[in-house]
Amino acid sequence: MSALDGKRIVITRALHQSSEFEELLHQQGAVPLAYPCIDIAPPQDSAPFDSALRDAANGVFDWLVLTSTNTVQAVADRLTTLGINLPALKTAAVGPATAEITWRLLGLEVSFIPDIYTADQMANTLHFAPCARILLPQSALADEVLTQMLKAAGANVVTVEAYQTVVGSGGVNLPALLKSGDVDAVTFTSPSTVKNLLTRFEIEDGNISLLKQICVGCIGTKTASAARENGFIVSVMPDDHTISGLVMALEHYFDSELRHDVQNKTRSNAGF
Repeated sequence: MSALDGKRIVITRALHQSSEFEELLHQQGAVPLAYPCIDIAPPQDSAPFDSALRDAANGVFDWLVLTSTNTVQAVADRLTTLGINLPALKTAAVGPATAEITWRLLGLEVSFIPDIYTADQMANTLHFAPCARILLPQSALADEVLTQMLKAAGANVVTVEAYQTVVGSGGVNLPALLKSGDVDAVTFTSPSTVKNLLTRFEIEDGNISLLKQICVGCIGTKTASAARENGFIVSVMPDDHTISGLVMALEHYFDSELRHDVQNKTRSNAGF
């Protein structure tokens, strides 16, 4: 039996991204609790994005760099709206999930994935010709670190806003579940899920102190940093920055907790 059997795990990512996470948790006997804290919306001004995509369709760029599945979805949606397709340009993806959806939605075969699935590692290990022309569509919330690193390595980078992240809605009544003790862990898959959970939770009059007593799992270092900066104690973070890695890390955490409880009970019964 899995250590996750019966554990109630909150998923804060957007609903359209949650199916894989939910399935993996179900396979381990856990109970996924959807509490979407982000949703994806088009940019307030799509003109720069449209212009960059038209340039890409006309062969202006050497590389397309994709840092999330949301970016791929935003690119695919906009290409459909514009009625254009991308040529078979070189494509880099931050991880296998992004690569898979890139092939499925854009028909582009990803030629580079970093060994560690982070944007920084991608910038450090992506090899391109001098003065390569790179298109980097990103969230409105994305920082400039990746752009700066690619430029420092000699690339000509066009960064455009592909989508904006807004507060999600729907799912479970998390404040009520926390009050009744029916939550075992909260998971974060991006810094925006951390920020927007706090925003949504406050709107719904949730008890922040109860929330911050729950086990917190984060998919990677940037997300974990955002959680800690907002007062969470991060108990779970996988070396493999993927959803399956996060599920395995959660299982290991609860297995360790179970073993610790058994040891304490054994010592108590022995009179120690």
